Amino acid sequence: MKLRKTLYVLLGLVGLLLGAIGAVLPMMPAFPFLMLAAFCFARSSKRLERWFRGTGLYKRHLEDYVAGRGMTWRTKIRVMLLVTLLMSIGFVMMGRRGIVVGCIVLACIWIFHILYFCFGVKTIRAELRSD
Repeated sequence: MKLRKTLYVLLGLVGLLLGAIGAVLPMMPAFPFLMLAAFCFARSSKRLERWFRGTGLYKRHLEDYVAGRGMTWRTKIRVMLLVTLLMSIGFVMMGRRGIVVGCIVLACIWIFHILYFCFGVKTIRAELRSD
């Protein structure tokens, strides 16, 4: 049990680090990494979860989504671009090996991802965000 909590803490710290980098670099979105951090910290300890929810990174990038208010178009686009980039690497690698079924499955997942972020996640205007 202690090993599991330690792994969650370490993975949460990696997510937090990558999310912080993504908050600064325009090509790397913060959202998916901060979601990873929130998930891991919630599983590791209540104290870490409370601390993380109090950080500015959480409040700026996750609070609206977690509260069910939605995401700005800018955040949605950044998340979709990162996932598209990462999935395209897998798509190219499978295509080179001739794994047609894998390419089809990955393409379906990508389409679902785009549709979910466009139509499944509520879009909020940037000025309505709670800061």
